[in-house]
Amino acid sequence: MAVQVFIGVWLRLHLILEKPLVIANPWQALRRYTPARIALGRAGPALPTQEVLEFGLAHARARDAVHRALDVDRLEQELNTGGYAPVRVASQASDRTTYLTRPDLGRRLDGESARRLTGGAELVVAIEDGLSAVAVQSHAVPLLTQLLRLSAARWSGAAVVIAQHGRVALGDEIGERLHARLAVVMIGERPGLSSPDSLGVYLTHAPRVGRTDAGRNCVSNIHARGLSYEEAARRIDWLAAAALARGITGVALKDDSG
Repeated sequence: MAVQVFIGVWLRLHLILEKPLVIANPWQALRRYTPARIALGRAGPALPTQEVLEFGLAHARARDAVHRALDVDRLEQELNTGGYAPVRVASQASDRTTYLTRPDLGRRLDGESARRLTGGAELVVAIEDGLSAVAVQSHAVPLLTQLLRLSAARWSGAAVVIAQHGRVALGDEIGERLHARLAVVMIGERPGLSSPDSLGVYLTHAPRVGRTDAGRNCVSNIHARGLSYEEAARRIDWLAAAALARGITGVALKDDSG
């Protein structure tokens, strides 16, 4: 009897050890085409441990990106090195918690910042932390440098503004106060579980308070695993040139940059 029990236990263990613990998903080959979480496989009725751990790490990185503060001193120094003299401003959202819970306050300048913005410029570049200061810290200056290489005449004369706790629409007031013909907002996009450092760029002709998203063009997903600086700069420069020449952006301006 003991021998039979031993043989039965041995056979069961043998079958368990021979059978793979993680069952692959039939769509697994598609993972090479996207960073999205598809075809993760399973371990019994649950996700494999490795996928659970990677999800937790990606979620933590996204949360960190949302809450991390922009190093304005470092960004200003990098811009100074590139030949710009950026102006610092802030929205009416006085801190990060207010910014996240009151989007409306992130769309308007605080009183001191509004008084500080004077003068005029045909083109203004507003660099805003948005929902990912990590993206702005990593990509804004290299992208602006690439734009300069494409068209120094267009971008070297741009007024540059660093805006803390800003939403996209904050660029409308910045552009209006500087009497700009075109506002280009570089802003950290909402982090995803595959890209916590994605930069977006919004172009608005004749910026003024009250403009809607229908009046903007957007080039997004700019980061190491997305749109390259070279490709992003090519599209942005084409849109900027077309906007200034035709006096339009948004739904009226189709991106024919190729």
